[in-house]
Amino acid sequence: MRDVLMAASACAIFTVMLLAVAPLTHAQTIEDKAAACAACHGENGIPPDKTFPVIWGQNLGYLYLQLRDFKSGARKSDAMAPYVKGLERDDMMELAAHFSKKPWPDLRQPPAPDAVAARALRTNTSVGCTGCHLAQYQGDGTQPRIAGQFEEYLVKSMIDFRTRERGNNPGMSDLMLATPEADLAPMAEYLAGLQLNN
Repeated sequence: MRDVLMAASACAIFTVMLLAVAPLTHAQTIEDKAAACAACHGENGIPPDKTFPVIWGQNLGYLYLQLRDFKSGARKSDAMAPYVKGLERDDMMELAAHFSKKPWPDLRQPPAPDAVAARALRTNTSVGCTGCHLAQYQGDGTQPRIAGQFEEYLVKSMIDFRTRERGNNPGMSDLMLATPEADLAPMAEYLAGLQLNN
């Protein structure tokens, strides 16, 4: 496990260094821009690091807003900041549209056990996740699909919202603070195991 973490860290550091030297520019083609995303998000839509999100098949509006927030600094990321530095609004919309049209990959995560699913559904009743992410957690428009996302990414995101390390959605931070910390991992396991038709 330690070797995997060290390799992932080395890959992340190399990617940050590479992107800092060669940020995307408005003049590049959509294929060039999208190819640069594969280093972290996977050539086949499956990120090599499970703490990175799936972006293939994600909702267009959500992808655009995240790129915008990375560029403005509203969402902090040492890896993404140099990448979005040279992007204009049209570039971000083009990238968001490109990835939103891709098929959501099958991460082969098993459905959560019944007890975990029941606990997650109680959490949803308490916090109201489906109020924004909709009935099957597939989101829409500017709300992300979280069904079938990596469990590790989901846990990290919820904790980052809870600690306000991720600051581009104060409403999510409030909801995560209102959710008992012990309920976060079961919720992530349940969401990760949801498989929807693309």
